[in-house]
Amino acid sequence: MALPARAKKLIGALVILLWLPVYAMLAMAVGLRVLPRANGVEQFIYYAVTGIAWIVPIGLMLPWMSREPAARQANPVAARCFGGGIRP
Repeated sequence: MALPARAKKLIGALVILLWLPVYAMLAMAVGLRVLPRANGVEQFIYYAVTGIAWIVPIGLMLPWMSREPAARQANPVAARCFGGGIRP
């Protein structure tokens, strides 16, 4: 069963609202363990990577959220069996 577009957008919004704080806390925890011993270049690389990496899962989810459900196609075999198909 395909989800309607509104349901997909609601699910996506809830996932985003849950993902961002979890990701921020995880990035902060890793940063607190790694960055005190890091020099300026390492800190810059860490902040650049973690500042961009959060968008990857969301970017993968956005096309799913905006995709409309596929239209149901009539089954030609069933249509012929039940009298609704093309007749010779």
